[in-house]
Amino acid sequence: MNVSEAVAARVSIRAFKPDPVPGEVVADILVRAAAAPSGGNLQPWRVYGLAGAPLAEFKAQVAANPFGEAAEYEVYPANLWDPFRTRRFQNGEDLYATLGIPRDDRPARLRQLAKNGDFFGAPVGLFFCLDRQLGPPQWADLGMFMQTVMLLAVERGLDTCAQEYWARYPRTIASFVGVPDDHMVFAGMALGHREPGHPINSLKAARDGVEVWGSLRGFD
Repeated sequence: MNVSEAVAARVSIRAFKPDPVPGEVVADILVRAAAAPSGGNLQPWRVYGLAGAPLAEFKAQVAANPFGEAAEYEVYPANLWDPFRTRRFQNGEDLYATLGIPRDDRPARLRQLAKNGDFFGAPVGLFFCLDRQLGPPQWADLGMFMQTVMLLAVERGLDTCAQEYWARYPRTIASFVGVPDDHMVFAGMALGHREPGHPINSLKAARDGVEVWGSLRGFD
């Protein structure tokens, strides 16, 4: 598999099989992902992984607190504007459409949202954190590290779903995995094997063409 194939194959999977992923495979992916670039080679990422009994215990704590906590940050700006508002709206509509959940069925939509707290059934949950004193450039570095993790997972026949949802459980995560006070939770990630045939896994988010967001000048 080449890089282009991995990029094309990566999608956000929201229904996983329970089949375990060996710890050595997860560790190998993370070690290889650490080759991702970071400004000044700061390597700002800090990663915590859960599986098996610890993951089950953590998920039980989350289930006992379905409304979460004060979030580490706002995932989206207030009063989101176009084209971002339309993209987010359409992605949500497309996702719920795969499950046959209409827009006015708010309870069903909330139940689906809550599946984030179960890592969508994935056997591995990862948390990505960084020092609170670092700034937007290092957030970008962490994003590049996470993307590298996801592409390496595809290469190993695994699937992922990056989850900023976990920004709403900072105290629970920090207490459970031992995140130091001077670090913040940026995002989580579900990792495992997709449940084949599940309708929600058919979603592939639409992408605008390069003519919408790119400008190339001076090329032959």
